[in-house]
Amino acid sequence: MLLHEKTYTVEEFWEIARLPENEGRRLELENGVIVEMASSSPLNSATAVRISYFLTDFNLKCQCGYVVGADSGFVMSGGNVRQPDAAFVSKKRFPALPDEFDAAPDIAVEVVSDREDVHIKAQEYLHSGGTFVWAVYAEAKTVYVFRLDEHDQLISTPFRIDDTLTGGDVLPGFTLPVRDIFPE
Repeated sequence: MLLHEKTYTVEEFWEIARLPENEGRRLELENGVIVEMASSSPLNSATAVRISYFLTDFNLKCQCGYVVGADSGFVMSGGNVRQPDAAFVSKKRFPALPDEFDAAPDIAVEVVSDREDVHIKAQEYLHSGGTFVWAVYAEAKTVYVFRLDEHDQLISTPFRIDDTLTGGDVLPGFTLPVRDIFPE
């Protein structure tokens, strides 16, 4: 749903997003237009929280970054502001939590609704400094891991219920069985 009809800069977006009347709303800036994100289904919301839990649990041990939720905005290189359902940001890239993230998270997690084209967001995250995008399809119990290949092309690898996600170079030692992501 469009919130306003005119186009806005990133700075104007932050001013509007932080107004008291917008507290609790998930807003993104897309091509200068403020868009309100629809509420997640209970399944998608529970799935996002579970992923955040596993990332947070690992991060508490390694203290290697920050796990943030769906209300954190990330400014993409093209000027869009995205709010992944969960994200991990390494201390290598952000030694301290900034007032605003001016780049993509290292790992962006998008729990995908039926109507969403995650490919566009994945490209934005990856071309704005991100390493992985986990596109989670809760109904299908499948996670697609997006990354860029050596030619800067978007590729995805499906991970099904019996597979295990890893943190790669971003979170060495992190593993997450796909079956543990989804609530029973």
